[in-house]
Amino acid sequence: MEALSIRQLLEAVNGRFLGDFAELDATVDKVETDSRTITPGALFLPIVGERFDGHAYIDQALAAGAAGCFTQRERDSYLPGKFYIKVDSTHRALRDLAVWYKHRFDIPVVAITGSVGKTTTKDMIAAVLSEKFNVLKTEGNKNNDIGLPLTLLRLEREHEIAVLELGINHVGEMEYLSGMAQADVCVITNIGDSHIENFGDRETTLAEKSKIFTHAQPGAMAVLSGDDPLLLRLRDRTPGKAVFCGQGVGLDYHAGELESDWKSQVSCRVDTPTDSCHMVIPALGEHMVYPTLMAAAVGEHFGMTLPEIAAGVRNFAPTKMRMNVLDRGEGITILDDAYNANPQSMRAAIEVLDGYTGGYKVAVLGDMFELGPLAAVLHAGVGEYLGRSRIDCLVAVGEEAKNIYDAAISSQVPECYYFETKEKAVLTLHDLLRPGTTILVKASRGMEFEFIVDYLKGITKEA
Repeated sequence: MEALSIRQLLEAVNGRFLGDFAELDATVDKVETDSRTITPGALFLPIVGERFDGHAYIDQALAAGAAGCFTQRERDSYLPGKFYIKVDSTHRALRDLAVWYKHRFDIPVVAITGSVGKTTTKDMIAAVLSEKFNVLKTEGNKNNDIGLPLTLLRLEREHEIAVLELGINHVGEMEYLSGMAQADVCVITNIGDSHIENFGDRETTLAEKSKIFTHAQPGAMAVLSGDDPLLLRLRDRTPGKAVFCGQGVGLDYHAGELESDWKSQVSCRVDTPTDSCHMVIPALGEHMVYPTLMAAAVGEHFGMTLPEIAAGVRNFAPTKMRMNVLDRGEGITILDDAYNANPQSMRAAIEVLDGYTGGYKVAVLGDMFELGPLAAVLHAGVGEYLGRSRIDCLVAVGEEAKNIYDAAISSQVPECYYFETKEKAVLTLHDLLRPGTTILVKASRGMEFEFIVDYLKGITKEA
């Protein structure tokens, strides 16, 4: 973040100065919402949530070196040498500051949303664009109403393009995020069942995801999956040109001739409106063609050649715990896809496991959250899908995963085990592992299945 003076902070958020600190030209060079990560000279911004109030940590943050803070409340006393800026809402002030700061930079923004594959698509687009541009991208899970403005506040003069992930799980959130992103290119990966407990149905999900266009730049390009029938409805409802990507006939960006080595990569021929090129994707799963095609569309939009795009795809690296292939001793492979899960991504991960030839294939699957009244049937659908795949063993973990287990037994998966907790499950995993085993680990974020991955790494040797 570029240094901002207190005078500029007051302007950005329409704030009111409190206390006796008078050096309005003093500056801050970082904004923090967590008092535990304060660095000297930072601005502390206390967020007020349903179960916490950051105002309780203002003194702690200032003592740790913060130069000053935003606050919704006046105080009985003010620490000397620290500044306080009164705002109506610290949450809104974070948004206002981020939007004001973003306007200091004349660079295009690519915004990505969707039910499945947002982070992978964001990482792929950033990898491609990085072949030609200096790219700022969303890191980790900073894709919400707090993470997005903090990402924008990381902009520096050397950045040439920003690639932002927009994640929502309730009605109304996308319009808020769109107002900060103000994107030049809007990408929607697909419409699925993620957070359907809150959205109610896929029609509502489509409507909410489509609000990415609400505050997009006039004429903003849309990049959409042409294999998703719901997204096809948006053909004439985007601010500017819409391009469609997928494996269907006649799409603007098309993938064909798919091959996989079932170890570390898939390859395909990418056809664009102007050219055709063979690309190697350093990740597993047929679904990886979608982020690749979308990255190709974005790359060409910004003047990149297909060879440049192919080089960027080759340099793609997935975010931690998103189908990371961990090769261990004795031919054991751990497919670490523990970051998150929903019905569509579960099937994609099972497809990757199914593709491994030979050896013993184990799926360790846990609960998928925020599926509401459909939770039982959607979990059962995963169990039925296992039965149609060549999976040797299921280890189901969690309350809802009992539905995966029951359906897998009915679908004649050869071996099935069920445990209420991951701590109980790992004891059986120790006995199941054998030379040549490929083991998939996947569940929603709240299940914290990295515990299982760490356990498996601990009882196996590095390859």
